[in-house]
Amino acid sequence: MPDDLFIENRTFEELKIGESASLSHTVTQRDIDLFATVTGDVNPAHVDPAYAATDMFHHIIIQGMWGAGLISATLGTRLPGPGTIYLGQDLRFTYPVSIGDTITSTVTLREKKPAKGDVVLDCVCSNQTGKVVITGSAFARAPTEKVRIRRVILPSVRVNRHDRTVAMLARASGGVPIPAAVVYPVDTASLLAALDAAKAGLIVPILIGPASAIQKVAKQDGVDIGALRLIDVPDATKAAACATALARNGEAGLLMKGDLHTSDLMHAVMAEATGLRTSRRISHVSLMDVPDYPHPLLITDAAINIAPSLADKAGIVQNAIDLAHVLGITQPRVAILAATETINDRMQSTLDAAVLCKMADRGQITGGLLDGPLAFDNAISPKAAAEKAIVSPVAGRADILLAPDLEAGNMLVKQLTFMAGAGGAGVVVGASVPIILTSRADDAATRLASCGLAVLAARAGAAA
Repeated sequence: MPDDLFIENRTFEELKIGESASLSHTVTQRDIDLFATVTGDVNPAHVDPAYAATDMFHHIIIQGMWGAGLISATLGTRLPGPGTIYLGQDLRFTYPVSIGDTITSTVTLREKKPAKGDVVLDCVCSNQTGKVVITGSAFARAPTEKVRIRRVILPSVRVNRHDRTVAMLARASGGVPIPAAVVYPVDTASLLAALDAAKAGLIVPILIGPASAIQKVAKQDGVDIGALRLIDVPDATKAAACATALARNGEAGLLMKGDLHTSDLMHAVMAEATGLRTSRRISHVSLMDVPDYPHPLLITDAAINIAPSLADKAGIVQNAIDLAHVLGITQPRVAILAATETINDRMQSTLDAAVLCKMADRGQITGGLLDGPLAFDNAISPKAAAEKAIVSPVAGRADILLAPDLEAGNMLVKQLTFMAGAGGAGVVVGASVPIILTSRADDAATRLASCGLAVLAARAGAAA
């Protein structure tokens, strides 16, 4: 077996004055995140880009003690190696370490103390240009028994950063708040979601429902709703009808679902005479911020269209493409999902995919690049696409995933949320105003992100 599978120490007797060992590591954002998570060191110079831009270095730098940890790793795995007891250190931090720097820790044996087997080592950490970033001394007790053991394989650790969601919310909160009809907020989650969105500068809530019930929840949660418009209606059905009326007459720029069934809200939205229907298909789009995926991922439809026809899918795709444009994706890559990437006349999803691609070729769907059928793996993984010899501008790097039906879309969104640590936001588009349609299982962050997404969609609709 190659030697790098093992680590071996140098006993006190074997150690010679002047011998040295080194260990190198290239700093990433992940290193900063993990160190901050383990230690609780959330000094904004390390974790807040906006703050860091104003300090003396003008950008994020890694925590200084991370470098001390690299020295400790050098002592414990290289020199003296396994069995070393780290007794103390005297370090000076002479230069900042930034993301992308390759830091090399070098320890050199300066002194041996036979009484207890202690050693003193000079320590230097330098970056890729040779600039010294840390100097000092380490004091350790060297091992007395020879050890050569297999190197332990460290567990995989995932860092769930949702920077794209944070950026989207920052953009949404940068404009004039949108009046939002909050339908039946008679529970803590929906009422606080509306108030959180108002506090973030996203919306001006209009609370619609039984006033006594809403006020009771506000009192229980210790929040003040006295300054908000509160429309007293007795039940969820009337609240939904009132909300759509406000949207029709321009008093509300979006709707926000509270503690009522989705079907009750959407029945009011879809009503022929009094609803908010347009010539477009109404559909739901989920915006997923997946930690291990390099860009935002839109999934549609996971909430509205149960078994969409070919014509429905064309409208659903167009809605998703238009929302991607709102997010700044100028030519989104759309993967039309199926269980296989080959056309099979017994699988309707593959036939629909082929037709949708041809519709895009003929200008019936515009603004995006379509390909399909594609299985999920070769839609999002370049490696999987290459293994299947799929040559496509979409395969392996999709921006939009069109699910074959609601069940598939819903399961995909929830799998990414609960098993892949994805941040999420969802909005219903295609009506005359966007609709925030969250699930009872959604956390506060998802509700706020959904509101931000709807605000961006509302502003884009107003500007169109």
